[in-house]
Amino acid sequence: MQLEAATLDTINQWLNGNYDTKTKEEIQQLLDNEAFTELTDSFYRSLEFGTGGLRGIMGAGSNRINKYTIGTATQGLCNYLLKKYPGEKVKVAIAHDSRNNSDYFAGITADVFSANGIHVYFFKALRPTPELSFAVRELGCKSGVMLTASHNPKEYNGYKAYGADGGQFTAPDDTMVMDEVAKISSIDEVKFDRIEANVELIGEEIDQLYLDKITELSVSPEAIARQKDLKIVYSPIHGTGITLVPQALAQFGFTNLTLVEEQSKPDGNFPTVVYPNPEEKEALTLALKKAEEIDADLVLATDPDADRVGIAVKNNDGQFVLLNGNQTGSLLINYLLSAWEEKGKLTGDQYIVKTIVTSNLIEEIAKKKNVTFYNTLTGFKWIGQLMTNLQGKKTFIGGGEESYGYLIGELVRDKDAVVSCAFISEMTAFYKDKGSSLYNAMLDMYVEYGLYKEELVSITKKGKTGAEEIKAMMEKFRNNPPATLGGAQVATLKDYELGTETDLISGEKKKLELPKSDVLQFITADGSIVSARPSGTEPKIKFYCSVNAPLKDKASFKETDARLSEKVKAIMNDLEA
Repeated sequence: MQLEAATLDTINQWLNGNYDTKTKEEIQQLLDNEAFTELTDSFYRSLEFGTGGLRGIMGAGSNRINKYTIGTATQGLCNYLLKKYPGEKVKVAIAHDSRNNSDYFAGITADVFSANGIHVYFFKALRPTPELSFAVRELGCKSGVMLTASHNPKEYNGYKAYGADGGQFTAPDDTMVMDEVAKISSIDEVKFDRIEANVELIGEEIDQLYLDKITELSVSPEAIARQKDLKIVYSPIHGTGITLVPQALAQFGFTNLTLVEEQSKPDGNFPTVVYPNPEEKEALTLALKKAEEIDADLVLATDPDADRVGIAVKNNDGQFVLLNGNQTGSLLINYLLSAWEEKGKLTGDQYIVKTIVTSNLIEEIAKKKNVTFYNTLTGFKWIGQLMTNLQGKKTFIGGGEESYGYLIGELVRDKDAVVSCAFISEMTAFYKDKGSSLYNAMLDMYVEYGLYKEELVSITKKGKTGAEEIKAMMEKFRNNPPATLGGAQVATLKDYELGTETDLISGEKKKLELPKSDVLQFITADGSIVSARPSGTEPKIKFYCSVNAPLKDKASFKETDARLSEKVKAIMNDLEA
């Protein structure tokens, strides 16, 4: 294998440019060892902002996370901010998670902002992503940066950029930032020399403000007061959740919290798990063990930057079961709308939001409660953008996406595991106070609305060749949609890239209202939905499958659930995914 000319050109720029000796030695070693695949993956492109900002494997190279890609991204962001807000005093906030080098990259980011004359509010220790979003809004910042790679393996790090509303950048600003980054042709254009006077440390005062405002959102304080000794097990999975989740639960009124001690210390090597991802059962092994020991009511586990939460509850056989993101999200919306309704707070001005790949059960609940609902593209930045557009016109109750990210209230413009942990605990107390459980509340919801079952199948394709394979798969599905899935005719094709919805039976087309995105949805005549989408942050193509059936009564749950599992399997076989 030989290196392509453009890749070799970039490598030579790094070897001959103003980069440190250690970086140059690392690149030279790869060249000497003829590690062409790794060199290609490290240099064949520059990292770009995807749905989650900048994210990649740490190491030397234009397609890696390092001092120089972080510095270039920040310089581009500075150039954008100084052009967008001429003559204004521009302020930004910076936070970081527990990953290896996150604190170092946060420092580099602060260096560059300060060197460009921008005032930096710098969290003096690790903090959750949602608190960064809160701080941007609270401190009147024009932007914010969170150094995190969320739940990715330990080799990764990343950079989430936020706008003045506390949400991640959306069009046209995301492109404007990317254009400014792309214009930087040499590392010499990046100002790395920190101006100390422009950096202000922040911490506990923002924590308290955030916790107090979260606590004000509580809908059922009386239920918590009666069920304050609810047994909750919590794991931050070596991440930032430890800084705020226990305090949030205490402020809500919960007095019986058990921490998973082995996972309570922040550690970027994530020593007790394969992946620090609350979607993975393995990541909750220690939490489930602790829950069984103390006979807990609820298990909570947050990812390293504490924007997503996984939960487990006891079923009616006394076994702990993990709920997926669709189940938890549906339960939260059902609880919030029911509790607001009980308090007489639903006035017709409220709304909830979900993404297009999240369970339609949420939509059905909102319809029945006469609450406005919206669908957005995948990625919480779209939910944040909608919230900003509707601010002052309607009241946001809650929303979320199937990938374990939820938000309650308008304090933040990103998914928030801190407020979610508090409300999942409140919801558990609410149902326990009524003589039920979260598991039974879920079954009751299914009896009322139908049993919705969703599964996600991810196929990983790494590197440059992987990206090309994913593109080819999407083209195949776009040009030759399947005729049937799981024995049912495919009736509708929604192509969000082309912005069209096609009735495959009549051939009639109509326009989709959402922005363009590389997502395909196949909807069958019997209401099953399959969404195909390349990940914006990982080398994966994802297939989201949703099926549903009426549930006669709670006793029929296992049988109906098993039947729907078979249907999902049949659909995935038909897709050959």
